[in-house]
Amino acid sequence: MRPEDSKGSPYRKPAMAALLLFRGIPRRSRVLVIALLCVCLVLLLPKANLGFGRTLSFFLFGPEFLGSYEPKQPVADILRFVDPLIGTANGGHVFPGASLPYGMAKAVADTRSPAENAAGYVSDDNAIMGFSHMHDSGTGGQPSLGNFPLFFHPGCPEDDFVKCDYSVMHRGANRVPGSAFASPGYFSINLTNSVRAEMTVTEHTALYRFGFPGNGSVNIVVDEDVVTQVPYQPLVVIDLIDLMNSRNGGGIQVYPESGRVIGDGRYSPSFGAGHYQAFFCADFRGADIRKTGTFTANRAAEEPKFLSGDIKSGYQNPHGSAGAWIQFEKPTTNTITARVGVSFISVDKACENAEAEIPDFDFTRVEDDARRAWSGKLSAIEVDSTGVSEELQTVFWSGLYRTLLSPQNYTGENQLWNSSEPYFDSFYCIWDSFRAQHPLLTIIDPPAQAEMVRALIDIYKHEGKLPDCRMSFCKGYTQGGSNADIVIADAFVKKLDGGIDWETAYEAVISDAEVEPSHWGIEGRGNLVSWHEVGWIPWDDVDTNGTGPTSRTISRGVEYAYDDFCISLFAEGLGRTQEADKYYQRGGNWRNYWNPDQRDVYRDPMGEITQSEFQGFMQPRLANGSFRYQNTRTCSPIHQTHGCYYDTGFDTYEGSPWLYSFFVPQDMAALVGLMGGADRFVERLTFFHTSGISYMGNEQGFLPVFQFHYAARPALSSFWAHEYIPTLFNASVNGIPGNDDCAMGAFSAFAMMGFFPVAGQDVYLLAPPFFPEVKVRAKMPGRWAVIRVRNFDPEQKAIYIQSATLNGKTYSKNWITHDFFLKGGVLEFVVGEKESKWGTTGDDLPPSYPTWGGEGGNGVGGGDES
Repeated sequence: MRPEDSKGSPYRKPAMAALLLFRGIPRRSRVLVIALLCVCLVLLLPKANLGFGRTLSFFLFGPEFLGSYEPKQPVADILRFVDPLIGTANGGHVFPGASLPYGMAKAVADTRSPAENAAGYVSDDNAIMGFSHMHDSGTGGQPSLGNFPLFFHPGCPEDDFVKCDYSVMHRGANRVPGSAFASPGYFSINLTNSVRAEMTVTEHTALYRFGFPGNGSVNIVVDEDVVTQVPYQPLVVIDLIDLMNSRNGGGIQVYPESGRVIGDGRYSPSFGAGHYQAFFCADFRGADIRKTGTFTANRAAEEPKFLSGDIKSGYQNPHGSAGAWIQFEKPTTNTITARVGVSFISVDKACENAEAEIPDFDFTRVEDDARRAWSGKLSAIEVDSTGVSEELQTVFWSGLYRTLLSPQNYTGENQLWNSSEPYFDSFYCIWDSFRAQHPLLTIIDPPAQAEMVRALIDIYKHEGKLPDCRMSFCKGYTQGGSNADIVIADAFVKKLDGGIDWETAYEAVISDAEVEPSHWGIEGRGNLVSWHEVGWIPWDDVDTNGTGPTSRTISRGVEYAYDDFCISLFAEGLGRTQEADKYYQRGGNWRNYWNPDQRDVYRDPMGEITQSEFQGFMQPRLANGSFRYQNTRTCSPIHQTHGCYYDTGFDTYEGSPWLYSFFVPQDMAALVGLMGGADRFVERLTFFHTSGISYMGNEQGFLPVFQFHYAARPALSSFWAHEYIPTLFNASVNGIPGNDDCAMGAFSAFAMMGFFPVAGQDVYLLAPPFFPEVKVRAKMPGRWAVIRVRNFDPEQKAIYIQSATLNGKTYSKNWITHDFFLKGGVLEFVVGEKESKWGTTGDDLPPSYPTWGGEGGNGVGGGDES
């Protein structure tokens, strides 16, 4: 402070008075005071991992004076902690290529990896078949999209284009081990045919940069012992095929003067019914054109330059490859750039997209723009990463990144109807994403989530039903309940705005609850007459109103019950009291599946039939009210693991009765009571996690990690979050336990930030974050929701909350509402290595809603947030 500024300082007089008072103390006493102050400062320094000055401020003025710690890592640098290759092996099915947030264009190398290449690329040793421009990420089912792949040969044997390979089954090249590299908006890989491929994207256009060695002849490594040479005259193949080899019709044309290639095809969705059309427009820069032509299967010719729609898969072309090719002169800079615009409307629209978005073929500019787009989206969150390993930071930021890959924004590309509303596709599937991904987007990207909700409503207006799964403009298979109802209710109770038509949204969810469609295997719900009349889906139900898989009666039933409960919250918020009461009561139908006498019977390692100590499980039920038996462990990792997919005959979907017996988010107090009270519930939930029955590779496994909160043991939720991260969620290519669905990343992000949603309710369950501090941008301008650990332990041993304050006031509840993320605030934890009493009294527990004739309160209760 300059001398002239000190005159007006409000602190000058108190400071001078303190100095005069100090000088008035006897000298020996002054020495003792100074010594005492020094001791106090030394003791204070370790608190909260703060520096000297901040420690004094912390204790003199309180935490609000400090605000947030400054992030140790600048926001722009967080992209270095994003590794898109995580989850590209072991069934993760993650798309690792170049994409924008929710982008339609998604460019990557496609590998010949049967049953694994759902997203195109797999981190294995299989050959690269081509580079395509649209993909889905993290899906189950068959490979999705991957239309119109390019493939570059550096030259052809004997300089004869006929001797190059063209079909997808012949043209592949191995990758150079360890050469794959991915970062937000960019992907590159080197092939053993001496070609290097790089790619980046805009919204609807992929831009590739293919590099070559530049010698007169090029080495091609066939295998470890065989290397051949070809003359250096690059040839590009453009194939009409898709990853699933589903093409039925289409055509392609190459223009020899300009080198432009245009084409289209009709394809099938990977997990649904129907067909879709796709179109492309490719241009090349960097070399003169030498020859052009077309090919069918592995046969190429210079004429014709156009192939019509009668080229299909079949006896003459079993692998479906057909397309165009261009051979170039030697590139002047040993680089050829390929620009591929894509569209679902027309070839003209594909060309318009390419020309508008990348008129200059400037690879560096496009990549930089993509990185800025990702930095902008991820800037909604900031962390203090002091003491946190690079692996955990990579797990966190990579999970957030994957959460923003889908659904894909196809606004302006809707081939089915004209609308002024946004259109998002690749809801793949809402059964997976409603539990974590959509609640996360509501916090970190509410404008995008609002557009997705509007898109769902617009789909209802034009298709007649909300989707549970949707991809490539087609109706996907419904895996359980009508869970778009939960997405909409979640958005409503959290006050999401952005132009959502709530009255039409309510009409849509009521349609799900009341009107059975003719084919409920792809939309809506089935067996509704029985659901309305008796309150369960009988195993032997005769449904004359619609058709669909008659299995999964337990999992569909408990999901229908929660769907209806969430509709009741929506109805209540709209002032529709009578309807709210009806759906609230239906929300208690889960109780109809509870068989209190069912034992957990299984075979031990010696093959002997035995049973665990636990009794009472969800079981299928007949029309006459009697229970039918399904083994409680069926479709868990330890018993008939793969028996409960969409075509199952069992009564649970991708999980066991053990798992679905915990799915009562609306009335956990009643469930705790049915399972024998809080202590017994904790024993059972702990057994679920320790016995091998739990499977974190499916999204239903997420909430049980945190359900200890409902039995007054929030510390155990924190314990299990740390058990699964980084054991199952880590920074390797195998770093997620199941196919991602953009939801695995949402789970790890939530858990590491220190809270987890109960989707459909205004409830977040609290645990200490994996960082000293996490900041989430609040809706209120200029505000942040800050979660801070005052005594953070870098060794991650002190992971149990001892006490908490919210905006400086003591906070004992083990949950919080969305208001925290709307208005911002500071939630501070003190943690320790042992479990404490924090968050364990009845009023501290999350709310439960007794939906069964007033009987639901016989367990441990919850209360309102205050």
